[in-house]
Amino acid sequence: MSRKLIEKARKRFEAETGGRTNPWGGRLAVALVYPNTYHHAMSNLGFLTVHHLLNSREDSLCERFFLPDPEDLEEHRKTGYPLFSLESGRFLEDFDVVAFSIPFENDYLNLPEIFELGRLPLFASQRDDRYPLLLCGGVCAFLNPEPLAEIMDAFAVGEAEQILPALLGTLGGFEGTREELLQALTEQPGLYVPSLYQVSYHPEGTVAAMTPEPGVPGRVRRQWVADLDAAPSRSFIQTEATEFGDMALTEVSRGCSRGCRFCAAGYLYLPPRERSLANLTGQVEAGLCSREKVGLVGAAVSDYHEIAALNEAIRERGGKISVSSLRIDSLSAEEVAALAGSGHRTVALAPEAGSQRMRDLINKGIDEAQILRAVALLAAGGIINLKLYFLIGLPGESDEDLDELLELTARIREAWLAEGKKRGRLGTITLSVNPFIPKPFTPLQWSGMDTEKSLEKKMRRIRSAIARMPNTEVIFESLRAAVLQAFLSRGDRRIAEALPLLAAGKNLKAACRELGLDPAFYVTRERGEDELFPWEVIDQGFARDYLYQEYLRGLEGKFTPRCSAGCRRCGVCG
Repeated sequence: MSRKLIEKARKRFEAETGGRTNPWGGRLAVALVYPNTYHHAMSNLGFLTVHHLLNSREDSLCERFFLPDPEDLEEHRKTGYPLFSLESGRFLEDFDVVAFSIPFENDYLNLPEIFELGRLPLFASQRDDRYPLLLCGGVCAFLNPEPLAEIMDAFAVGEAEQILPALLGTLGGFEGTREELLQALTEQPGLYVPSLYQVSYHPEGTVAAMTPEPGVPGRVRRQWVADLDAAPSRSFIQTEATEFGDMALTEVSRGCSRGCRFCAAGYLYLPPRERSLANLTGQVEAGLCSREKVGLVGAAVSDYHEIAALNEAIRERGGKISVSSLRIDSLSAEEVAALAGSGHRTVALAPEAGSQRMRDLINKGIDEAQILRAVALLAAGGIINLKLYFLIGLPGESDEDLDELLELTARIREAWLAEGKKRGRLGTITLSVNPFIPKPFTPLQWSGMDTEKSLEKKMRRIRSAIARMPNTEVIFESLRAAVLQAFLSRGDRRIAEALPLLAAGKNLKAACRELGLDPAFYVTRERGEDELFPWEVIDQGFARDYLYQEYLRGLEGKFTPRCSAGCRRCGVCG
């Protein structure tokens, strides 16, 4: 036992407000695991919503597990004390189901540590009926489950609100062997059981076929909630010990109709859906009971059709406003005023690319005039600092495209500083520059990632140019982390054995060399038109041909506008 660990968990739990946990006895017990620290987990609305849904039922209970903080990892190792739940201090082996909520691929590297501390064998083939069922949900589960196919027993493909009721009904009353349970799960929409699929490969390493056992569907259809008003998603538990601890988060919408060709979120959550103003007003009122600021969450918050009325409703109730995303072409002076009035000193915009050619390739749908207009609105509205998000390494990117990125930055800086001089206060412009990572189920999934050598050269050039611009700075995502994310997001089930090696500190090349894998095969290789992707065991509901035609349109620099239904002729709306 470790009194130090138990006491820290007790204080952390007692500092929370708003949560509900059902008592033990006669209920299906679910351990909900977030494969990162408490600080990261407690700002994740998906994680909080699943916890709320499970504890809102009388037939189930849910308790939370996290990757221990660094200092706590040392205490676990020193004392040998297992991973335990925040609510009751029970261990993973005490639960019927261990459910992982995984929104980010790089958190896969935390899984070996969590399994070891939780006294669970990492690979599914090593677990028998003595162990709980392992279920994986979150964005990664329906983006590409295959890298974890040898680890998890099942994946929830889609949105929890739609999947959980039937799943809990199956689990709660099931009597039979583990094999029989896995077979039963395949009969439920949205459940993928990887052990019931045999994968074969071509000699060059690409997937030849994913063959299901008799009675198992060939592909698993993603499940989504048609009416968001019936499925609240907000900060049900409040704590200050997290990144957004000073605000109550509320989900405004899911999905995006913009059609940016690099953006997985824009495709995984089709069709775009919004909550009604009345529904959001009720959630806002609940949040304002414990926090002064409301954080509006969504892929396209400023696209919300009643954003002005929602902002006004928050202000009328004495609340302040924060947003997770702003759209350059839909930004208004009223929205800027609401942000400034809520104390925002820094606001972020995402031009994504510096040249019009690259913006057309990714279907961004904005031009330089719109970017400069948004910058002027923010500057005139009293926002002190500006953050700009850019991608580098897009397909076909040239030196001229980088020149235009730097020229655009210079023009933004001129406009920003001119307004700052009027106010008598010069703020800072920060460029956040990230390598482009081709993601599954996007038109650019056929592309390869730019090479490390090329990206390093581009980063040096940008860093040198920005260093000569006063009041301007640049930050880069770790290139190592970006390459690793590409490997994990585009991998097949053969890469699972690399996770313990990577978690132990080996670099990607060394881990792949030990396993006889080629990282370039997964990361930088351009895919053929007809190649079967490992993630295509998932049926997102839109046509593969639509994605490929969008890929070709992008390479030709053609823009595809939004359709009125929101799904851009992809087939989701029928």
